Amino acid sequence: MQPANWRLVLSPPLSGALNMAVDEAVLESVGQGLSLPTLRLYAWDPPCLSLGYAQPGSDLDLPALQQRGWQFVRRPTGGRAILHTDELTYAVIAPPDEPRVAGSVLESYQRLSMALLRALQLLGAQPHAEEKSPAPNPSGPGPVCFEVPSNFEITVEGKKLVGSAQARRKEGVLQHGSLPLVGDLTRITQGLAFPDEAARARAAERLLQRATTLEAVLHRRVSWDEAAQAFQEAFSQTLGLSFQPDALSPHEWARAQTLSAEKYSDPAWLLRPLSAPKPTA
Repeated sequence: MQPANWRLVLSPPLSGALNMAVDEAVLESVGQGLSLPTLRLYAWDPPCLSLGYAQPGSDLDLPALQQRGWQFVRRPTGGRAILHTDELTYAVIAPPDEPRVAGSVLESYQRLSMALLRALQLLGAQPHAEEKSPAPNPSGPGPVCFEVPSNFEITVEGKKLVGSAQARRKEGVLQHGSLPLVGDLTRITQGLAFPDEAARARAAERLLQRATTLEAVLHRRVSWDEAAQAFQEAFSQTLGLSFQPDALSPHEWARAQTLSAEKYSDPAWLLRPLSAPKPTA
């Protein structure tokens, strides 16, 4: 691939609705040729549980979320639930003809995973990304993203470390993903609906068997700033990118505020469909 100029956006922590709205606003702007292809690195405040695009709203335990002061949002990308706290989130946003995201979902995942692998190597980890088929689950898919293996997602010693999802639209490609830095991954089960507490406990146990945090891998704490620097260097080295640090344009910010209010905070978007059965475990 030929070297390319991209924009680097380091966002302050935002609410769940605003974070998803910003990603969509940037995708629109990039697709219209108003902004360069963008690597956005961001965080969440307050903690927010996100559902995948097609995940049933009935997976949520709304009273438990309210009790803990956690927000919830629905992503424009697929996958299952993620609790966004103590993490670095990345978003790659590019037009459809950008060589780094061209081709099939699997082809673009594979290219971008090389940059994710390099970022973790720069931080001191020894990660892997392989094409794999998910193991059969006789109980059906669980509600938690980090329980579920996917092609070219990042693992260390067999445990998932980076969860990513992608949306492809006429404007271009949005891939975003989560790197848990520290903390108890099983907290997410406290915001999801289960048939009983035994099922919740089994889900938490499975999660610890299948996923990990960067702190657990490296036996040290990595700050958001250190992780963001590694991501910037890795994407530049691996994908031949020169980054232009910049903020969101006024147009992008205004569009994000509109999307946050009219879409990502709208119960019709957040909670659909309400009639789906609760997960079993």
